[in-house]
Amino acid sequence: MNKSDKKIEKQIISTLTEACHILSDSIEGFEWLTHMVDYRHYPDSLLVVCIFDNDQSLSKAIQEHQDSFLRSLITEKLQAINVPVKNSRKQITFDTEEACDRHHGGNWSRRFESY
Repeated sequence: MNKSDKKIEKQIISTLTEACHILSDSIEGFEWLTHMVDYRHYPDSLLVVCIFDNDQSLSKAIQEHQDSFLRSLITEKLQAINVPVKNSRKQITFDTEEACDRHHGGNWSRRFESY
């Protein structure tokens, strides 16, 4: 990772941390988020994964259209630091602690390899 990539990465982390605090206060069952990016294909390779506590909480959030709020907030925050999100439905995705436990024994590193 070169110097400019490190600077962008630091900004993304700071911005997503801020978004995470807002979302954890606003959406029931929302736990945390993380991101992945391959800077050779930046910004198209940026992927934000939003983690809920269980499948039921995620389903409820989607039924109540909170997924739209979540995507809008993250997109807005990233655009404020000049990080474009071209397709929020593709670049902002959802998962649950429950699904990771069920399919990967709680090992997020293994689970993220399948993304």
